[in-house]
Amino acid sequence: MSEEQAHANLAVPAFRTEKEPKTQTQQNGHGTVWRFGGADKAAKASTVTLRGVIYMLFDNCSKDVKKTILPLGHGDPSVYPCFRTCIEAEDAVVDVLRSGKGNSYGPGAGILPARRAVADYLNRELPNKLTPDDIFLTAGCNQGIELVFESLARPNANILLPRPGFPHYDARAVYSGLEIRKFDLLPDQEWEIDLQGVEAVADENTVAIVVINPNNPCGNVYSHDHLQKVAETARKLGIMVITDEVYDQTIFGDNPFVPMAKFASIVPVLTLGGISKGWVVPGWKIGWIALNDPEGVFESTKVVQSIKQNLDITPDPSTIIQAALPQILEKVDKNFFAKKNKILKHNVDLVCDRLKDIPCVVCPKKPESCTYLLTKLELSLLENIKDDIDFCVKLAREENLVFLPGEALGLKNWMRITIGVEAHMLEDALERLKGFCTRHTKKTDTETESPSSFENE
Repeated sequence: MSEEQAHANLAVPAFRTEKEPKTQTQQNGHGTVWRFGGADKAAKASTVTLRGVIYMLFDNCSKDVKKTILPLGHGDPSVYPCFRTCIEAEDAVVDVLRSGKGNSYGPGAGILPARRAVADYLNRELPNKLTPDDIFLTAGCNQGIELVFESLARPNANILLPRPGFPHYDARAVYSGLEIRKFDLLPDQEWEIDLQGVEAVADENTVAIVVINPNNPCGNVYSHDHLQKVAETARKLGIMVITDEVYDQTIFGDNPFVPMAKFASIVPVLTLGGISKGWVVPGWKIGWIALNDPEGVFESTKVVQSIKQNLDITPDPSTIIQAALPQILEKVDKNFFAKKNKILKHNVDLVCDRLKDIPCVVCPKKPESCTYLLTKLELSLLENIKDDIDFCVKLAREENLVFLPGEALGLKNWMRITIGVEAHMLEDALERLKGFCTRHTKKTDTETESPSSFENE
């Protein structure tokens, strides 16, 4: 299998062939066209997803470059052997599959043993303990986002989202009819949340603030003190905190992970999580919503009721994976996480070291979690590059190298590099990036002088 074939399932097959568009002119007996057509409800929401940007960049890659496509614009470490999940997780699924215990429908909230296992998993560091009734299982963390946003959507409601952030939040907010208001993450302050900015954009129609910790795409891990300030700010504004903690087992820096639910006595916290990132199994599609709410605010405001109602009309996660979840969460060898995170740390160090030789691409903060590295583009050093989109399109065309432009994350003239790949791919990518930047670097006056001008001096 070629490297292109191995990576094809990451986004789209390399060098897609173009098909001639079909035209349908058939009419019925009355001379009218067909009476059906596609709805456009998702049209606006789909424009802010990562897939559209990635597909566009893949389409700019070329067979003429004679280099394999390096897909470093989005993250799926599971396709690489060095990131294969642990044997305990695989055995758990096999055991359930062969037992026949995962062949039936499950309840909307999820099967009880799985919900109990998630509560136990989260309770390790929480002062206010969760019960299985506080847990709802979802088909991955993304479905959790969808369910929560649908449950909160009401006329004129708005939600606070981070910039930069994970675009699926924007897409689902648009689809659900929630107005988006952005607050900034501060690169010169360890990517902390601009809490003054949060208060400035919130109003009486604000329903929630989204906190991603460990942070995708910035790669930082928030401190206890900062998260407490976030909780106090949310309480002051009368809004809930939605915390995305799907990367809680993907940390390779010095800052310890602190669950937002530690501050549930200050503000109600709705936690989104799953095993896709920590166990490197995004295709298994199992996640959860956890309601951390010792004061019963979610119950009195009917948020719980709305989530249950939305669960009633959405597909359930696979019962096989639900039934395997207790064993997956309880029996995994911690050495698996340590090994995975050691590889990621090595890849981060490799990229940061190589970027020292590429002045126009700067990493201001070395990530300590997740599978990405954010870089700032110094476009003033380059010729004929107008912005980050232009940079990434031309990089794809000239080098068959796909990085994600920062504009897709709300951060113009930045760029995200995926580090959840094999090290040799990063080495190749950085060589191509260096060559590309060298070709596009602005020439100095000395470099543009013709040889004859020196001879005549």
